[in-house]
Amino acid sequence: MLFEQVEPNFINKVESLAINNGGSYIDAVIEACDHFRIEPKVGARFLSKPIIEKIESEGQEFNLLPNRSKLPI
Repeated sequence: MLFEQVEPNFINKVESLAINNGGSYIDAVIEACDHFRIEPKVGARFLSKPIIEKIESEGQEFNLLPNRSKLPI
């Protein structure tokens, strides 16, 4: 499958997997990469800013990334 064909569908697949499976966005990205038969490093290029922010939030929640200070709102 060509990258031009993967890119528009990749984000939709990630969102669909995360919502329908009730799992994390991290798992959804890995599963979408398997579906499109691409490496996660390649799939990372297709991610939108909101999905990247959700993955960062999950990483902090699971102690995979250092926590950032948040302003109280």
